[in-house]
Amino acid sequence: MAIGAHFVHGNFPPASYEKAIAQLAEAGFAAPAGRIHHFALSSDSGNVEVFDIWESPEALDAFGVVLMPILGGLGVELLPPTITPVYNSIQG
Repeated sequence: MAIGAHFVHGNFPPASYEKAIAQLAEAGFAAPAGRIHHFALSSDSGNVEVFDIWESPEALDAFGVVLMPILGGLGVELLPPTITPVYNSIQG
């Protein structure tokens, strides 16, 4: 079952987001297995929020093994994501 994952971390300005994306690409995870969509959202706090659609919770968990150390190394305040099942998706 597909899931939506909404990440709202502390201390995650656009410059840190860009560094994380570059480090993920260097690690071979620019397009991780199981991720269907990725959205980086600007927030009123100046931080970047991330909303992803994943094929399964297991796919997200596998990516987290790579992602979390990268974010921690950038000084991002890691907060648990909001995870919900995808009810429907309409493109266009």
